[in-house]
Amino acid sequence: MNIARAHHRQPIHFTGVSNIAATFDFRFNAGATPALGGLAGPVLMPLFGGSVAENPTISIVPIEGEEFTKRLLTPFHQNKFTLLLRQRFDIDLLLRLMAQEVRIQHSEHHVAYRNRPSDTAGYEMFRRAVLHLSAIQDQDQLHAEPLTLEQAWSIPAGSVTAEGFQALEKEFSVLYNRVDNTFTLRKQVPGPILMTNYDPKTLSTDERMRLSREAVDWTSNDIAFDIRSDFPGGTWPMRGVFRLRSFHSVLNFLGRSIGDDPEYDVDKDPRTPAIHNDENPAATIGLVVSESDPEEADLSVHSHGRYYAVDTAGPLANWNRDAFQMLYLLFQITVTDLPRVGVPSITIAK
Repeated sequence: MNIARAHHRQPIHFTGVSNIAATFDFRFNAGATPALGGLAGPVLMPLFGGSVAENPTISIVPIEGEEFTKRLLTPFHQNKFTLLLRQRFDIDLLLRLMAQEVRIQHSEHHVAYRNRPSDTAGYEMFRRAVLHLSAIQDQDQLHAEPLTLEQAWSIPAGSVTAEGFQALEKEFSVLYNRVDNTFTLRKQVPGPILMTNYDPKTLSTDERMRLSREAVDWTSNDIAFDIRSDFPGGTWPMRGVFRLRSFHSVLNFLGRSIGDDPEYDVDKDPRTPAIHNDENPAATIGLVVSESDPEEADLSVHSHGRYYAVDTAGPLANWNRDAFQMLYLLFQITVTDLPRVGVPSITIAK
């Protein structure tokens, strides 16, 4: 429904079922009546009857307020991305839904390519970069792990007592510097998510330090990647970050895709290995808009005088179902708990 509203540039609106009260009504009756006739004389015939009725009462409340609105407008955190990626969702489907752009490093600067069909050059580069990662994932060679960062501090040796030194050794690697009479404290901490075509544990200390310096510029809404030439998919080495967007932006993207900004076919880069089953749909989610209710659709809604449904009739039915399921999961990790009391609600009794 909200995709349809976004298609018509209407405000999106969410409601939720806050309470369901099921009431069961059991009734039994018995009686007797004279026989309809025959030679038995004045004989009474028993009558029995019963009924069961269910009367559910459903309370619907609007999901609104400052906290929920902030959640809708805040870009997804990288941890939510990796949570879904580890459920074996396709990386290309995830990024086409969740990412607003890719920033690829060229020499000493990054170039941004937007995930928006109206930006032809940016959209096609974004799609090709996503397909390249998908080809690496198809070979089970795509790693997505937190980058291990090493933090270091220097403190005067005279400021540390014996008891304090023992406490520091439990948390840090401690090195004494005779030249300036200081202690250097080092500690490894989990950093941002990094996608690679190699095992990050094989990195040398110098490479880790270089990536640690680069990670300072990454935000919690960025998914960094480092594809190297000596590993699977290395025919197109590239480095950069995918910048995630908000759930509100995802809905607007889907709404525009069936309106004035439709997606289109983009071939993979010649350097990209083969993709499993050549899976590369033109649309992130195939949507059908029709004048009548499509009978073959799993689910449809009526809005603005037309019917909207997920396309589950063609060869891309499974892709579209997975995409819609992912959209549902993204909403579930965005929405807050529904209020139970003190909020105006709509109560429906049947």
